[in-house]
Amino acid sequence: MYREHVTSVDGPAAQPAPPSPPTTPPPPGPDGHPYPHWPAGAVQVAEPDRFTRFVVGLYDRAPRWAVPLAALGCVGAGVAYALISDPTRAAPDALPSCLLKLTTGLDCPGCGGTRALWYVLHADLPAAARHHFLFVFAVPFLAYLFVAWGTKQAFGWKLPELRISPKMIGGFLAAWLFFSVARNLPWAPFTSLYV
Repeated sequence: MYREHVTSVDGPAAQPAPPSPPTTPPPPGPDGHPYPHWPAGAVQVAEPDRFTRFVVGLYDRAPRWAVPLAALGCVGAGVAYALISDPTRAAPDALPSCLLKLTTGLDCPGCGGTRALWYVLHADLPAAARHHFLFVFAVPFLAYLFVAWGTKQAFGWKLPELRISPKMIGGFLAAWLFFSVARNLPWAPFTSLYV
């Protein structure tokens, strides 16, 4: 392609920038090809494997309430485990145990969460907060998000949206990181956070 070189009193004229590739795919062409304006062979779509086709087919055939019901079953199994095992009476090295705590003696970011859940289920919020106060803080938000998602998936109901910004998530993760470090410091008042 021949481009004429143009000069001016101030020097060579600025060359136009090369066109950037599209960031969103264009609509399918008349022949059904998903990217009709892109050069042939530019996009290769991999065929899904047998397991992926099975899972997608199962999801497509399942009633709309099946996925929320399965998720509720998983949550229920976790709650039942906490209630049956009574982690407040278990030995510190009882199985299953936190691998980090078992090998290093340090509390991991989630240590105390199962005990906090047990206390929440028994309406003892001070004891739950003593074991993992960030978990206790997050429980109402997580419960509402789960209920809002489940009712929308199962029944098509739309509850008021809980607006959680990326800054809020970043702040929560920063607080969790601080909490995870502070609970392992060997000085008072941090020693009160040991679990």
